[in-house]
Amino acid sequence: MERLKLVLQYFQSNSESISNGICIILALVGVKIYTSFDFNCPCLPQYNKLYSLGVMIIPPIILFFLGVLVNKHAGIMTDEWMRPIGNRSKNSAVVKYLFSAIIQRALLAPMVWILVTLLDGKIFICAFSVSVDPALFSGLPNNTEHDVIKIMAKVPCKEDVIFRNSSFRKAVSRYVRCYSQAVGWSILLFLIVLGSLGRFIKPCFDDNASFLQTRYWSNYLDMEQKLFDETCVLHARDFARKCVVQFFEDIREDIREDTIILLPQPPFITSSKEEWENGEEERLHGITKQEQVDQLLNKWYFSKPELNVTRIAHKLRTCVAWEDHEGTLISRTQSAV
Repeated sequence: MERLKLVLQYFQSNSESISNGICIILALVGVKIYTSFDFNCPCLPQYNKLYSLGVMIIPPIILFFLGVLVNKHAGIMTDEWMRPIGNRSKNSAVVKYLFSAIIQRALLAPMVWILVTLLDGKIFICAFSVSVDPALFSGLPNNTEHDVIKIMAKVPCKEDVIFRNSSFRKAVSRYVRCYSQAVGWSILLFLIVLGSLGRFIKPCFDDNASFLQTRYWSNYLDMEQKLFDETCVLHARDFARKCVVQFFEDIREDIREDTIILLPQPPFITSSKEEWENGEEERLHGITKQEQVDQLLNKWYFSKPELNVTRIAHKLRTCVAWEDHEGTLISRTQSAV
């Protein structure tokens, strides 16, 4: 249980961890689909390769676009690339970094699918059993009306009657599966070596300081968007609450004027208006009309704030001083509100 909590904390720590976790889940889902799916080779010379090619290519393409779709960085990269410049210039290095990260993560599930199909070998057998020279094996069925090509095309179909009590099909299947697994392990070895070389060689040619800056600002864009969304949710909740309260107050006043009957306040309205206003943290920031909200959102899109927080970081501070019973001056500095 403790290990599960640690894993969940890791994936919840930042967006990169969440993206990595989603890509791993997609890869596992792809493996599960492959092992659960019943592949039925057509066992016809003109369709075997077409069917195998479809199984090898179409699912990886679907998994790739799913990986791009569920990656939050795809939206951040698109927003950064398409947004107007406004008060903040675009950072092409951040866009390239996010694009590279998205592609690398999205390729995980397709590569796992391709490797699994190659190591399993069934698709390879379906595609290339016709290309095998039958003279390499003994036991070729010769008591049928089919020519050699059609017989070789039926090798993936172990239920076919022409291979009943025949070791020929098993020998050909082992032969083709051997090549399939060799290709699969070779691709896996190449990817591991390529990744290792990239890990060790890249720092020798890249500027580490520039990489740190690019990674920092990519994380900043993610955090900025997250904080903006959270602030908008809080503002929308307070805005909606105040609209509802104002509606009930207006209805209450109308009924009081017409019938002189005092209705009880709604359960979410406190007895004192001042207590209601002072008891809750004010998050409307002076935005109290629909036109103001629309203007704020429009300005956020067309004119992102400048990356300079000097003004708010150096706000005027209030110094409160008093003397204790011994006459010693005690002071405390407070930030101005």
